[in-house]
Amino acid sequence: MPASPKVSIIMGVYNCEKTLPEAIDSILNQTFQDWEFVICDDCSTDGTYKILEEYKKQYPDKFVLLSNEKNSRLAASLNHCLQYASGEYIARMDGDDLSVPSRLEKLAAFLDEHQEYQVVGSQMMMFDENGDIGVKGIQEFPDKYTMRKKTPFTHATIMMRKYAYDALNGYRVCTETRRCEDAELWFRFFKEGFSGCNLQEPLYKVREDRKAFQRRKLRYGIDLLKVCWKGFRMLDYPFYYYFYLIKPLVSSIMPSFVMKTYHELRTRSVG
Repeated sequence: MPASPKVSIIMGVYNCEKTLPEAIDSILNQTFQDWEFVICDDCSTDGTYKILEEYKKQYPDKFVLLSNEKNSRLAASLNHCLQYASGEYIARMDGDDLSVPSRLEKLAAFLDEHQEYQVVGSQMMMFDENGDIGVKGIQEFPDKYTMRKKTPFTHATIMMRKYAYDALNGYRVCTETRRCEDAELWFRFFKEGFSGCNLQEPLYKVREDRKAFQRRKLRYGIDLLKVCWKGFRMLDYPFYYYFYLIKPLVSSIMPSFVMKTYHELRTRSVG
């Protein structure tokens, strides 16, 4: 019986045929090669699953290909992946982004050397069809109080110890987490007493989606408010922290051009 890989990469995909090959190739081109790629298709209606089958055929020992019986969103897809992931470390990846060649090597080395941390993430480089745009910074050593203002780890960049994912029972699947499954996970992560670090270099490249700001909806802001309300109580935040709960609602009703400008101001230019 073959030994389990050091790292399992998990990815949920839905209708991303145009970007998927480039995303997968960025994993194939990693300097660290002791990995398996567990991918769950969430009932795509384009050529996504056919692309996955071609990669599975070409690299049968590297890919675990799954599919949901019905469209179930990201949290359920990632839980499906976690059922089959056998690596000591679990890394995330999205079907429209890219991993820098040294990403897995550096994240795995960090966890090898720092047993006190359960997760490690990194900065992100924003890019579009014209090239790199800028780096999105993130706090190096977040703690449970980071959650009052922002997400402590950028979800797609992380590598987590499998025992930590198991202790948290993966992602919570419900209406409230349909667009904020990561925020809900981090509240439970800190409640468990876990901790993590963000490497201060961009090891992950996220594709700039100029339409994302137009897709924000009030109901998603309400969902995030509910998740944060429960999370604040879970982490025993002082009452005055609850003032920050207005942020999800404000963000969901702000004009798209205002949010886009704010987003750009938080991104450090590569120029």
